[in-house]
Amino acid sequence: MKWSEISIHTTAEATEAVSSILYEMGANGVVIEDPEVLYREWDTPFGEIYQLSPDDFPAEGVFVKAYLPVDSSELFDVVEELKEQLAQLTEYGLDIGKANIAVNDVHEDEWAHAWKKYYKPVHVTDRMTIKPVWEEYEPRHDKEIIIEMDPGMAFGTGTHPTTILCLRALEKYVDEGDRLYDVGTGTAILSIAAIKLGAEHVLAMDLDEVAVRSAQANTELNGVHEKITVRQNNLLDGVEEPVDVVVANILAEVIVRFTDDVYRVLKPEGVFIASGIIQAREADVKKALADSGLVVVETIMIDDWVAIVSKKR
Repeated sequence: MKWSEISIHTTAEATEAVSSILYEMGANGVVIEDPEVLYREWDTPFGEIYQLSPDDFPAEGVFVKAYLPVDSSELFDVVEELKEQLAQLTEYGLDIGKANIAVNDVHEDEWAHAWKKYYKPVHVTDRMTIKPVWEEYEPRHDKEIIIEMDPGMAFGTGTHPTTILCLRALEKYVDEGDRLYDVGTGTAILSIAAIKLGAEHVLAMDLDEVAVRSAQANTELNGVHEKITVRQNNLLDGVEEPVDVVVANILAEVIVRFTDDVYRVLKPEGVFIASGIIQAREADVKKALADSGLVVVETIMIDDWVAIVSKKR
C-alpha cells in the first residue's frame, strides 16, 4: 500500500501544535526528527534512540512527519489545508519557523516497523521505566514501576521531555488514594503512572477521538483500566468534582486559558502540574497561574522545556 509522507520543517516550540494538526488531519502518529537528541546526554544505558546519524536530521529546526493514505489527486487540497492551519498558529504567538511542506510517496513496508529499533526502555526515574510492548526487560528492583506503551497507536512514545517532566512531578506529588484529572491525556501515560503510584482514580480527557481510543487501549494494556475513566472532553469543561491533582501536558497557549478552571476543581492544597511549556512562555504561564490564585511551588526543566508545579492555597 502506498502512503503520502508529509514533512513539515518547523521549530521545537511549534512541534506539539504541528503534530496536533497532523493528527486532526487523519495521521495515526507522527515522527519528530529533532537534532537535539544527537547531543543529549543519557543518564542510563537505556535510551529510546541510538545509532543516530546527523544526516537524518535538519541542521536547524525540527522535521515533523506524518503518513496519510492520501491519493495524489487529493494531495493539493491536503497541503493547502495544512498551510492554512499552520498560518493560524502564528495568531497564538507561536514561531513556526520556515514551515516548509514536503510530500513523498512511500510504501508501507518501508516505515511501518523500521522505527521500532529506535525505541528502547527508558528509565524516567530510579523507580519508573517506560517500556515498549515488544521489548524484553528485566526490572531493576522489586518496587520498579513499569509502564508499557504501544507508540504505534498514536501520539508518540512517551519519552518527550515534557512527558518525562510530568512523570517526575507525579512521582513526587501523587499520594496514596489521590484522585486526578489528566487534561489532554494523549496515550494516557500520565494517568497510568498516577494509578501505579497509588492514586485511586483518574479521569483522563482529550478532545481528539483518536487519543481517546489510544488512551483506552493503553490503560487496558497496563491493567489499570478499572481505575481510569477516559472521556472525550474539551479541557475541564463540565467537570465539577474536586480532585487532589490536575496534570496537563499541553501547549502554554492552552494552559493559560483554563487556569481558572483548574483552581475551581482543585481541593485546598491541591496540586496542578503543567508541562508542554517552552521556556520563552514560562513567564506567561506563571502570570496566568498567579492571576487565578495558584501559587508556584516548583519549576523543573529539561533543555528548553519547562514544567511548573503550583498549589491551591
